[in-house]
Amino acid sequence: MTDHGTATEGGDDSSILVALYEARLKRMDVPVAFDRKELDQILRLYGRMVAANEWRDYAIDQLPDRAVFSAFRRTSETPLFRIIKDPKLARKQGAYSVVAASGLILKRGHDLALVLRVFDKALRLVEA
Repeated sequence: MTDHGTATEGGDDSSILVALYEARLKRMDVPVAFDRKELDQILRLYGRMVAANEWRDYAIDQLPDRAVFSAFRRTSETPLFRIIKDPKLARKQGAYSVVAASGLILKRGHDLALVLRVFDKALRLVEA
C-alpha cells in the first residue's frame, strides 16, 4: 500500500500548490479587470479630482495582461495619469502602479489605497 499524499525521498515532489483562480484565468484567456472595490477607490479619487477641476475625462482598458484607468484633462489629449493593475507583478513590486504622462512611475505597491495616496499630496510654493 502506497501513500500518495507525501513526496518520496528521491526528490520527486509531485505535490505542487496551484491557485485555481489563476489556473482558470489562464485557461479562459479573460482580460484583467478592476474589481468593484478597486473601481470604487479609483472613482472616488476621480470624483475629487473632477471637483478640483484637475481631470475631466477617463478611460478604462481591459487588456489580456493588465487593466488601465487613464485620467485626462481633455479628451483629445494624452492621459495625465494612468493607474495600472498588472497581476504578473503582484509578488515582485506590487500589482498596482501610478504612471505620469511622461512615463515616470510615481508610486508602485501591493495595496491600491496606499498607491493612490500619491494624489493626496498638496502642492506647496517653494521660495528660492
